[in-house]
Amino acid sequence: MKQEHLMSPTPSTSAQQDVASPVHGAASPRLDREATSSGASAANGTSRAGDRSGTVRKGLALLPLLAEHPDGATAKQLVEDSGYAFSTCYRLLSTLVDEGYAEFEPETKRYRLGLLLFAMGQRVASARGWAGTALPVMREVVEATGESCLLAVLDGDRFLTVHTVDGPHHRTTTDPGDRGELHTSALGRALLAFSDPQTREHLVETIEMPARTENSLTDRDGLRAELGRVREQGWALQDQEHDGGMAALAVPVLSPGAPVRAALALAAPVHRCDPHELVQHLPLLREAADRLAALLPQRR
Repeated sequence: MKQEHLMSPTPSTSAQQDVASPVHGAASPRLDREATSSGASAANGTSRAGDRSGTVRKGLALLPLLAEHPDGATAKQLVEDSGYAFSTCYRLLSTLVDEGYAEFEPETKRYRLGLLLFAMGQRVASARGWAGTALPVMREVVEATGESCLLAVLDGDRFLTVHTVDGPHHRTTTDPGDRGELHTSALGRALLAFSDPQTREHLVETIEMPARTENSLTDRDGLRAELGRVREQGWALQDQEHDGGMAALAVPVLSPGAPVRAALALAAPVHRCDPHELVQHLPLLREAADRLAALLPQRR
């Protein structure tokens, strides 16, 4: 009896096949558990990777929102701007501060972009040669005209201010890193008018066209007609359409056979220099744009 109790019956050949080859029969519980565990681990890994990717995107999305508040923004403002839950926004801001991408002022409880981003931007500008090449040319324009000079590039559905040199009598209303509307600004119109046709038409059809002043152009057909005039004459002008009391003249920075690379502008308060007086500086501005076209490194 004892011997019979210790010995197990020899399974039949078919039973052996069922145990050894789950493909031909029911899988063993152990293999089921391993497969389930492996699948769950893979799913969890994918989920965690997706979570990390989503978190990075959310954190990065806060940076341009912070850029819209040069004097700083409260967490409440950024929650409203981003649409994030307060806890999510607060956690992301804390990480940005810890890593140097943002700063927090305890006295005002406001967040602003950190100096790390400024340093990174300076490295990019230096690597592309824009600062060392563009600023001397722009300073010459300011010295010759007495007005402020601005350089901008097309950045999605806005213009991005790259450099500014203030005139002796006033400072510009935009700073490097600022983004502005295309339809109301001389810079934006020059960039739009000399973009490739597909890009130009897409932007004319899709950009928002809010009125910044009572003089702003807000009609798409009117914008198309204006861009046609800009292309024909080779320069763009705005008279208190982008900022009240300010006028600007802009020309494209063009390289042969290439899309528009940038736009160069003169800006002045209308109480001292009306738009027609600005146009008198057109030959000088065009000469400066031609120099920049030859000197500036290609954007990649």
